[in-house]
Amino acid sequence: MRTIRGVDEVVRRYWNGIWGRLARRDVWLVRQTRWKVVARSGDSETGRILRWEFDSQAEAQEMVDRLLRAHSPGSWRGHVTPE
Repeated sequence: MRTIRGVDEVVRRYWNGIWGRLARRDVWLVRQTRWKVVARSGDSETGRILRWEFDSQAEAQEMVDRLLRAHSPGSWRGHVTPE
């Protein structure tokens, strides 16, 4: 599993397939002590980042599903991080 800042475990990662800094969207499903969902709009340098924390994977996955249903250019692509 990949980690963010050495503490968070990235379980799944999605992006909309668009490289441009204005249209790119990223969503991560992250496990720590609690489950986190991280969503970025734009590129890694100037993009806006939103974060949510949940007590269960099911609640976090519901938020991921909600984010993936929202209108966005491109088509979502998923990546499951191997254990």
